[in-house]
Amino acid sequence: MASFIVNGGKPLKGEIIPQGAKNEALQIICATLLTPEKVTIRNIPDISDVNKLIELIGCLGVKISREADSAISFEAINIDLNYLLTQEFRIQSASLRGSIMIVGPLLARFGKAFIPKPGGDKIGRRRVDTHFTGFQKLGAKFEFDTTDPFYKVEAPSLSGAYIHLDEASVTGTANIIMAAVLASGRTTIYNAACEPYIQQLCRMLVSMGARIDGVGSNLLYIDGVEKLGGCSHTILPDMIEIGSFIGLAAMTGSEITIKNVSYENLGIIPDSFRRLGIKFERRADDIFIPAQDHYEIETFIDGSIMTIADAIWPGLTPDLLSVFLVTATQAKGAVLIHQKMFESRLFFVDKLIDMGAQIILCDPHRATVIGLDKMIRLRGTTMSSPDIRAGVALLIAALSADGKSTIHNIEQIDRGYQNIDQRLNALGAEIIRV
Repeated sequence: MASFIVNGGKPLKGEIIPQGAKNEALQIICATLLTPEKVTIRNIPDISDVNKLIELIGCLGVKISREADSAISFEAINIDLNYLLTQEFRIQSASLRGSIMIVGPLLARFGKAFIPKPGGDKIGRRRVDTHFTGFQKLGAKFEFDTTDPFYKVEAPSLSGAYIHLDEASVTGTANIIMAAVLASGRTTIYNAACEPYIQQLCRMLVSMGARIDGVGSNLLYIDGVEKLGGCSHTILPDMIEIGSFIGLAAMTGSEITIKNVSYENLGIIPDSFRRLGIKFERRADDIFIPAQDHYEIETFIDGSIMTIADAIWPGLTPDLLSVFLVTATQAKGAVLIHQKMFESRLFFVDKLIDMGAQIILCDPHRATVIGLDKMIRLRGTTMSSPDIRAGVALLIAALSADGKSTIHNIEQIDRGYQNIDQRLNALGAEIIRV
């Protein structure tokens, strides 16, 4: 197990380029299974979750060629479906939640797919019913034995259907889209997730020959085609990392420029940080955050306490709630952080309380933060990263704190943030990996 030793309290300065979006990369890489032709993907983040998925589809028989530092080509010509029945596959895919998205492409192209219960962050109940209900509506047969957590879906052919999702699941929407593009007839997906990740997946599939209408909305129409071809695709910058850097700059009083952010795809994220009082400028496609000694949380018009809550897109992504919470600890004022989607994502606040933060954990979904206005600095401590997003929130807290902090289990952070210690050290941070 690796750890970070962080010497905090140092302002940072300089420019940083966000990595490619993790969540988009997982979908796009799975989509390469839909065609035997060459697909080239650029701006792939070099992080453990993505690398594990690339290794997994390589074991399935996909030919993988690295063309540049962040560009990889995939050719899914000779797929070995028998590998899905091996113990090695079970171990590989069970450690990575994104592996669930190989099911849609394999079902569409080969008529069957198998997957163990997916792994990933332990942030609360994350059911997969939406995926398999969608496949069943397209004509697939679903098998699951509760004594053996291994999902099986088979269909000699898929037929278009009307699918009203019970939840706007991002991975569920992606999986059903990838199955529907090769189904016969028209598929309608209502209450579809419409995050930029989904929009990017749809654009890539259209460039491969798919027929999809309604991209960017929660109502998609997909007319199935017989086959898809190859393409080139560039992944967006990671909006979660961009938001993390905005929070980091505010917490540490740093002057940072975040380069090439694809601002039009950030949605409500910039305005949500402004509600915490954080000042920044959009400069072309960059975000410039000046050094700020103080930032004050807004209140609602009637003077009541500000609430920042996650919501399905175009609402605020739940992946940034941990960053908003930690950033609020050094603001002036109070805010209620409401994490609606996952019931275990706020349990890391006890570590922030140990550092001196004033936080009341109301219940598994809500925490009230009373900002210290930088009058009382957080103090260094020893802690462990419970998941990707809480891990980077703790790293931000440690960088702003007085003294030395040790963060264990940083493999969780590495799952979502590429060389984060090296990149922040280039701005003046002092992070030692041990």
